[in-house]
Amino acid sequence: MQRNPKMDSNGCNAVRPVQARRIGPARRSVAGIYAFRGKKAIPYESTLERDFLIRCEFSLAVVDAIPQPVQIPFVSGGRSYVYTPDFLIYYQCVGQISPGGPRPSLIEVKPEGEWRKHWRRWLPKWKAAYRYARGQGWEFRIHDESRIRDQTLRNIRFLERYKRMRFPPKESCLVLEGVREAGGAAFRDVLARQFPRLSRVEGAARIWHLLATRQLDCDIGRPLGDFTELWVPGDE
Repeated sequence: MQRNPKMDSNGCNAVRPVQARRIGPARRSVAGIYAFRGKKAIPYESTLERDFLIRCEFSLAVVDAIPQPVQIPFVSGGRSYVYTPDFLIYYQCVGQISPGGPRPSLIEVKPEGEWRKHWRRWLPKWKAAYRYARGQGWEFRIHDESRIRDQTLRNIRFLERYKRMRFPPKESCLVLEGVREAGGAAFRDVLARQFPRLSRVEGAARIWHLLATRQLDCDIGRPLGDFTELWVPGDE
């Protein structure tokens, strides 16, 4: 039986690309290494790329991020070049997040000022990336500050201070059980029911810790506060 290459490229057991281009020392940007979920070191070439990885790490839908994943040949002005997009993002398999599931995304991270200034010169390589991605069953997207440094990133940054806190596991389990039994609950209701004897600051820290460590979930694209609806991942 002949295999469908698009299904293979998207499947849970598909062989994924590895980093195709090594990132060298950067002179004009802030390069570094990001410890993605404590399991793999992902190089980045700018703070905007780093912030993109922070968002990916927080998202429960994202299962893998591959830097500099493929090299795509293209022609511009009669000359041949090779273009290497910044990341390839894989998402949860079909049925685990939503029917149909999102396709893997080939991502170029570029500051808005740069792509607006150079878009005519960069258009041939981006068209080549779009065609390549479509042939693989992927999507090709360009992310600038408007898609990275938004309310979602501000919320994730806010939660970072609570991520490394430590609380009694039994207490956390009781909070999760309460939210699960209620089918979801607003932050203020969880605070009032689960921590009536604690100060608001201490009780809030315990709830934000569960969200920061992804034991609770919410609409992270909206401002966090008393009316933030919380639920246990997988129960929605």
